Amino acid sequence: MEFTAKNIAELLQGEIEGNPNVLVSTLSKIEEGSEGAITFLSNPKYEPYIYTTKASVVIVNKSFIAESKLPQNCTLIRVSDSYIAFTKLLEAYSQYKNNKQGIEQPCYISKTAVIGENVYIGAFTHIGENVKIGNHTKVYPNCTIGENTTIEDNTTLYSNVSVYHNCRIGKNCTLHSGVIIGADGFGFAPDQQNHYNKVPQIGNVIIEDNVEIGANTCIDRATLGSTLIKNGVKIDNLVQIAHNVVIGENTVIVSQTGIAGSTKIGKNCLIGGQVGIVGHLTIADGVKIAAQSGIGSNIPQENAIVQGSPAFAVGDYKRAYVGFKKLPEILERLNEIERLIIKADK
Repeated sequence: MEFTAKNIAELLQGEIEGNPNVLVSTLSKIEEGSEGAITFLSNPKYEPYIYTTKASVVIVNKSFIAESKLPQNCTLIRVSDSYIAFTKLLEAYSQYKNNKQGIEQPCYISKTAVIGENVYIGAFTHIGENVKIGNHTKVYPNCTIGENTTIEDNTTLYSNVSVYHNCRIGKNCTLHSGVIIGADGFGFAPDQQNHYNKVPQIGNVIIEDNVEIGANTCIDRATLGSTLIKNGVKIDNLVQIAHNVVIGENTVIVSQTGIAGSTKIGKNCLIGGQVGIVGHLTIADGVKIAAQSGIGSNIPQENAIVQGSPAFAVGDYKRAYVGFKKLPEILERLNEIERLIIKADK
C-alpha cells in the first residue's frame, strides 16, 4: 500500500520540504534507500548518506542543515525528534501489517471459551476450557492456551507460544515465538536416600499490562501464589524466570539471564545479558546490573550499579580490574624483589 509524504507528515506532525505528493511504500535504512522508500536521519554518523540516498522521503530533525545539495528527488519531513518520529511510523506500519482478524481452520476452541471482538486466531491453535480472550487480541498459529487462562485486550501471541492453565496476561502485551508461560517451577525435595521427589507447582503466572517477552523465554508458575511480571516490563529472548519471582514495573532484562526462585526485583531496574541471580533475594528499585554478573546477595541500595561475579559496586569493580590486568607485571616485580632479597641474604 502506498502513502504520500503529506499523509506521513500529518501522522508525525511534521513539516514537508519538497514534494508532498511523492509516494512511499516501504521503509529502509538511509544507506540502503531506494525509490519509494522512507527513511530517517538521527545519528550524525550517518549524515553523509543523506547526500547520496535514493530514498524518496527522509525524516530529519527540524534543526538539520544540509551541508551540500540533497538528491533532487528527496523530500524531507522535519520533526522535533526524527528517531522518535520514525519509531512512531514503525509502530503504525507494524499495526497495519499485523491487522489480522478471524479464526483460521483447523483449530480447537472449547465451547466454554469466551472470545472477544475483532480477534485473530491462527490455524492449529488449541484454546482450552474457560479461557477468556479479550478484544483485538491476536493468537498466531500453533499456540496452546491452557484452561482457565485469561488474555486481555490488544495482546499478541506469536506462533508456538504455550500458556499453561490458570495464568493471566494483561492488556497490550506481546509474547514472541516459543515463549512458555506457566510451566512447572523447578521444585524437588530430596529424601533420606537422596531421591528427588517433585513438589507440586499449583500456583500460576500473572503478567500485567504493556509487557513484552522475547522468543524462547520461560516464566515458571509459582509453587503457591503467583509468579508476577508487573506493568511495562521488557524481557529479551532466552531468559529464565523461576517460580514465585516478582519483577517490578518497567524493569528491563536482557537475554540469557537466569533468575532463581522467589527473588524480588524492584521497578525500573536494568539487568544485562547473561546475569545470574540466586533465589530468595531482594533487589531494590532502579538497580543496574552489568552483563555477566553474578548476584548472590541482596542489593538494598536503590539505583546501585554493580558488576562482576560476585557483583559489587561498579566503581570498585573497575579499579579492581585495573589491578587484575596488571597481575602478571606485579608478580614479575615481586619475584624480582624476592630474588634480590635472597641474593642479599647470601
